[in-house]
Amino acid sequence: MISPAAGILLIADPFLKDPNFMRTVIFICEHQQQGSFGFVLNKQFEQTLDELMTGFDGFPIPVYYGGPVQMDTIHFLHQYPEEVPGGLEVMKGVYWGGDFEKLSEMVKTQQLDFNKVRFFIGYSGWSEGQLNNELKEKSWLTVTATRNLVFHPSPDDIWKDSLKHLGGDYEMMINFPIDPLLN
Repeated sequence: MISPAAGILLIADPFLKDPNFMRTVIFICEHQQQGSFGFVLNKQFEQTLDELMTGFDGFPIPVYYGGPVQMDTIHFLHQYPEEVPGGLEVMKGVYWGGDFEKLSEMVKTQQLDFNKVRFFIGYSGWSEGQLNNELKEKSWLTVTATRNLVFHPSPDDIWKDSLKHLGGDYEMMINFPIDPLLN
């Protein structure tokens, strides 16, 4: 098991019952002694960017449920370090945040590939020691992220493809039922 750090994916254990995180994959953007945060990659939010923010009329860009913390904030991951300055490189070629005005301009002038940017409402956060405790309880599996998983074209397949990325015995977990008692 890989220790949590920026650029690591947390893959929900197949039997994790928390409705916020059941069968989710979270991309960790920061992990420090005082806490951790990241974004759920595979839960699309019911509203699009143009429904959540003014100035994006005509751009029904998907927004993902980043997590249950600060659901009144919009965050983004992208692959445009030169065009969107100020982003933090989380892993090679994947950036969190940056100049939102510049990104907005790129959206409106269609100067970007929407497969290279993801918008999130809220985020997932853990206080000091909380994530490490959840890992000890085996709530999460960890694996090094890839750009293909972070910007996966099919959010519904991210959890399964992340388990495949782990390989070995983990791959058979793909077919585990959500509730083994129903099996």
